[in-house]
Amino acid sequence: MAKTTRMAKTTEERVLTLLEQILRVLAIQAASERASITDGARMLKLAGLDNQTIAEVLNTTPATVRTLTVNLSPSRWRGGRRTGRR
Repeated sequence: MAKTTRMAKTTEERVLTLLEQILRVLAIQAASERASITDGARMLKLAGLDNQTIAEVLNTTPATVRTLTVNLSPSRWRGGRRTGRR
């Protein structure tokens, strides 16, 4: 039973690794169609990627991605109004 569990875990890890690679390839393709890092970062952020992954794809830092995408909060997507300070 332990061998089956271990094999299933390694198979799951391999599938996860392959899916991450596919995600990066698709993100690179999508971002390369954009004219600027800002457009690419915003598009990838709206697609749900985290700052670290976006930074790797765009060859920049997570801090840069955070700066470029800080105004993409869900309330702004819906046209809502933000209240208060951060």
